[in-house]
Amino acid sequence: MQEIILNLHIHTNYSDGSLPHAEVANAAIRCGLDAIIITDHNIRPEGLQGYYHDGGKKVLVMIGEEIHNQDRQPQKSHLLAFGADRDLASFAYDPQILIQKVNQAGGISFLAHPYDPALPAFGEDNISWDDWEVKGYTGIELWNGFSELKVRAHNKWQAVFYAFFPKLIAHQPPLETLKIWNDLLASGKKVMAIGGSDAHATRHHMGPISRIIFPYEFHFSTINTHLLLPESLTGNADEDNQLILQAMRNGHAFVGYDLPAPTRGFRFWAENGKNEVEMGDEIIFKRILNLKIHLPSPAECHLVKDGEIIKQWAGEIEIQYTLKKTGVYRVECYRNYLGRKRGWIFSNPIYIR
Repeated sequence: MQEIILNLHIHTNYSDGSLPHAEVANAAIRCGLDAIIITDHNIRPEGLQGYYHDGGKKVLVMIGEEIHNQDRQPQKSHLLAFGADRDLASFAYDPQILIQKVNQAGGISFLAHPYDPALPAFGEDNISWDDWEVKGYTGIELWNGFSELKVRAHNKWQAVFYAFFPKLIAHQPPLETLKIWNDLLASGKKVMAIGGSDAHATRHHMGPISRIIFPYEFHFSTINTHLLLPESLTGNADEDNQLILQAMRNGHAFVGYDLPAPTRGFRFWAENGKNEVEMGDEIIFKRILNLKIHLPSPAECHLVKDGEIIKQWAGEIEIQYTLKKTGVYRVECYRNYLGRKRGWIFSNPIYIR
């Protein structure tokens, strides 16, 4: 399997971001990303998808869309649509119809920032996902870099503090979102988790204080979605677009917080005799089934079964665990950074049937 680093949920000056696609792509190249997915609000511009180059380096820019009902107050239930062949914002009035239209257009969809609380000090409403009866979506945005500011800051001065010290924001995915994901998995659904930056890079003012919240380069160095592809990217934009979308459909991915330490190289897989499956796959439980974990560097590692931690390790890189029961298994890793324990890696599950 070939690993690539993808940053997604990005806004440009087509909606409420600050820079055009080419400049965002150059920022991604400087950060060493392989691909990005731009998702402006309720608009899917044509002709901007493809490889962007800077010297001898390049990045694949994919065009998605963040869709929500603009007539709804507050504007809850934002949907990230990737891989659809057209603008689908006209269906935002009904989340279930919207998801169906994304599927019919050959795309995949994710519930954006499922837990996104209000920040009254700045007039920000609660825009959490609110339509839990929907079906047919691919997954959820487990960790949203921009929304976490609203989780951590409870007044203007805390927000100003984090504006000047953004490296202190990220702790881990909100506990409320982790509970949502665990509950969905416990219901028997296959639900892929992604990490999104929700990058806008807009300048905010409070009296004499002015700050960009937050530069694209900062977002691109923090919360990323790492994908495992069956083959290397080809350099052909259309072919590589499909490789990435298929890996996301399959859940062959993990969410990595790459600021404390690179997460590239993490692996979590299951072996059953000669059979081997990756994150996102399912496998039938027989007499012998081993879970294996490889960490890129030592960290605190938790094995989670059906939402509960069943085993912990500290300081190890190669880990093996022999299964005794069926269930939904995933991995969480933590490490110390800037004075506190922070989430580092959150794998997608392996489904042991």
